[in-house]
Amino acid sequence: MSDEIAVDLLVVGLGYVGLPLAREAVRAGLRVCGYDTNPRVALRLNAGASHVDGVSDDDVVEMLAAGFDASGDGEVVRAADVIVLCVPTPLTADGAPDLTSVVTAARLAARRLRPGTLVVLESTTYPGTTDDVVRPILEESGLVAGEDFALAFAPERIDPGNAEYGISNTPRIVGGHTPGCTRRALDFYSSFVKEVVPAKGTREAEMAKILENTYRQVNIALVNELAMVSHSLGIDVWDVIACARTKPFGFASFTPGPGVGGHCIPVDPLYLSYKARELGVTTRMIDLAQQINDGMPEYVVQRAAALLARPNGDLARADVLLLGVTYKADVADRRESPADDVVRQLRSRGAVVRYHDPFVDSWSVDGRAVDRVDGLDAALRAADVTILLQWHAQYRAQFDANTPRLLFDTRGRLGGRPGVAVL
Repeated sequence: MSDEIAVDLLVVGLGYVGLPLAREAVRAGLRVCGYDTNPRVALRLNAGASHVDGVSDDDVVEMLAAGFDASGDGEVVRAADVIVLCVPTPLTADGAPDLTSVVTAARLAARRLRPGTLVVLESTTYPGTTDDVVRPILEESGLVAGEDFALAFAPERIDPGNAEYGISNTPRIVGGHTPGCTRRALDFYSSFVKEVVPAKGTREAEMAKILENTYRQVNIALVNELAMVSHSLGIDVWDVIACARTKPFGFASFTPGPGVGGHCIPVDPLYLSYKARELGVTTRMIDLAQQINDGMPEYVVQRAAALLARPNGDLARADVLLLGVTYKADVADRRESPADDVVRQLRSRGAVVRYHDPFVDSWSVDGRAVDRVDGLDAALRAADVTILLQWHAQYRAQFDANTPRLLFDTRGRLGGRPGVAVL
């Protein structure tokens, strides 16, 4: 590659957000290149193999045939008319936002910045990141945002495993550093997204993304708490939800589970609460929702232990089988899966933990491997108690023909069967 020949789009970060974006841009006829700090990602992609759910190997081959290429060397990445930053924004060990990847990506973009370039941040973060963190780094180039180059925030809305909604038919929000920056971002995304919605500015666009996932976090916490109360009252919470969702207005249905997972819901609200604390503001509802959802793995283990009818919930040497350890059904994504905390709770009580998941070949928690079972029928018969954490499609047929000795169902799929207790 050469800096002398620019492409239409440079995607920085080729994971669950960046690779689908690159694919849609290629399909729209744009000349696209990509960069990822992991050189193995670039090697794999350039060999025609995908590493992301929802982007097939055939998709990558088609992208390569259209001129797409990927690099793991930032020094040889081409300049581009548009640079989109799609890098991870995790939390530090103490729960603060970790913007290391954003800063690194912004520095890469600054080295490729030319007059007229559009730079877009898609990574979820707290309001103010685009203007207060990314913009100063880009302006170290000597160019000024809103005058020499355009700067915007456009939050990703990727839903792994969703066959109905993808990049092109999911409305996209864009908010620019200036109105002119917003117009430039609108023009870019409109080339491959059917509906693009302008926000007042970068902070409004950043906050919109936080709102989307905080809304889910809070409502999931509500039904999780309702599930615990319903169990104590002898009420079938799943029937309650089914009845309530028949109301055609004023109600959105959420379901309880063993906790929250994925790259958004367990993380994004904490970005806002962190920023609020800096300003001396308390986010009581967000913090409480996080506390409730974080406590679900312990509650799940307590309920499963009760099925064995041992004194004080003792699980010493009990054979516990976990079914489905990804954060979402029928995908391989394990980011922030509550299954990790379930394992920690089980091990703290002395249980012997094994798992089955058709999408996960190996798994470890805190550096200690969790044994994987291949023969599911035999494992179901052998386990003292089975905990269904994720309802993969494969399990539907499995439970039509087999019933385990004891099972705790956290997804409300198997109620009414012998030996099954439901969250």
